[in-house]
Amino acid sequence: MRDKELEKLRQKLITVDEKIVSLINERAKIACKIGEAKKNMGKEIYDPVQEAKVYERLTNFNQGPLKAETLRTIFREIISASRSLQTNTWIAFLGPDGSFSHLAALHHFGNSIECMPVDTVGEVFTAVEKGQAHWGVVPLENSVEGPVKPTLDHLITTPLTIRAETFIRISHSLFSQHGELQKIKRIYSHPQALAQCQQWLKRNLPFAEWHEVKSTAEAAGIAQNDSEAGAVCSTLAAELRGLKTVAKGIEDHPLNTTRFLVIGYGMNEPSGKDKTSLLFGTPHIPGSLYRALEPFARMGINLTRIASYPIRDRLWEYLFFVDFLGHHAIEPIKTCLEEAKERTSFIKNLGSYPVGEEA
Repeated sequence: MRDKELEKLRQKLITVDEKIVSLINERAKIACKIGEAKKNMGKEIYDPVQEAKVYERLTNFNQGPLKAETLRTIFREIISASRSLQTNTWIAFLGPDGSFSHLAALHHFGNSIECMPVDTVGEVFTAVEKGQAHWGVVPLENSVEGPVKPTLDHLITTPLTIRAETFIRISHSLFSQHGELQKIKRIYSHPQALAQCQQWLKRNLPFAEWHEVKSTAEAAGIAQNDSEAGAVCSTLAAELRGLKTVAKGIEDHPLNTTRFLVIGYGMNEPSGKDKTSLLFGTPHIPGSLYRALEPFARMGINLTRIASYPIRDRLWEYLFFVDFLGHHAIEPIKTCLEEAKERTSFIKNLGSYPVGEEA
């Protein structure tokens, strides 16, 4: 290719870029008008159902060569920036900055948010319940380590509902001040992160001491101030604290994924591709669980998850967390839930929300 031909192509790119910038700003102006209308109607600026529909349309519009996920990432930031023009969106999550909960918040809401890192999962619920944050992001379950108990504890009693879900592939790396494996004598991380990397750590650092801390991001903070410490954490946590890479991708299971929930007040309208989460208890008699679930099977409702959870102060009695495809307000699910209510001792709709894209 000659220089003149290359220059012509570059000029075409400039022309296209100019159009893109103009259209993005035009879109932002329209979004602001929609935001004003929402405020006048008493509606929330962030609408997980509408945003899910935007991403679905993008997939349908796309003819390549960009992948659908690439377009989703681009538009996530466009939507996030437009939302920030309408209001400051405060998101509470288990901190500190750089934690996997922080990554989940950015992955779902984009970078144009106001971050509120807190010390415990319980404080995420409290911040949203008291109006200190608009939304909360909490981990529900990990594909390797299972359910996150503090989140389940609070879902039982909170007035908040599940408004969205997002999945994060958990990739752990080892970082330190100097990036040299042989200088590390102590390893810091969250208990789950240490468990998920134990084979690699035992093989490569057999004599190093393990120290459990509240979060992977806290581990990065310790390594920042200790030349003999290594932190198992995310790349974001390490970058925020100026750490160097010792080893990447040290998790024992490469498909390790955590499912996070977005919690807030209110209920979603149907999106057309929804999931519902339910919590219920049954009488302590033979066949009670079968009776509670029978309407789901009879009406062809697809259960995607069921987990038992011990009731505090009641020995050998359990609550059950269930996920199924569909929205609670649409038939036959509406009728199914009415029947289930008659067959259970306690039932709580935790929310219906758009099905999240798995990592």
